[in-house]
Amino acid sequence: MRHEYRATVRWVRDGAAFIDNKYSRAHIWRFDGGVEVLASSSPLSVRLPYSREDAVDPEEAFVAALSSCHMLFFLTFAAKAGFVVDSYEDRACGIMEKNSQGKLFVSKVTLDPRIAFSGPKRPSPDEIAELHHRSHEECFIANSVKSEVVLAGVPVHA
Repeated sequence: MRHEYRATVRWVRDGAAFIDNKYSRAHIWRFDGGVEVLASSSPLSVRLPYSREDAVDPEEAFVAALSSCHMLFFLTFAAKAGFVVDSYEDRACGIMEKNSQGKLFVSKVTLDPRIAFSGPKRPSPDEIAELHHRSHEECFIANSVKSEVVLAGVPVHA
């Protein structure tokens, strides 16, 4: 089975000189269905005002994509197991550092979900850990990256 996913990324110079490196890094991400997201380089990488603090940067999007993918699998597996999830909030954190070649990369993403369950059937801590393990194993995004992906307080089997 093969799927294609597309995004349009659009940036315009908007009159800046450009070659002096003093141009806005703000741009738009467009997705199917017409969703638009304001994006920019991180202010940690490109100082203000040439980046936008109120925009999503690629590093944040990477962390969010891993978290979102994991959550979607978790919800699927929890529902199949008969557990009712009322809410799921993950305060995911990505760490960027230099690799052995001196290149910056997101070396680790820690997922830290808080999940509320209701109903007569509640998962045990071991069942929750297994739901996370299965979610990690099946997550398309986690399977697509070489960064370490961990869950805070939950052992993920290699």
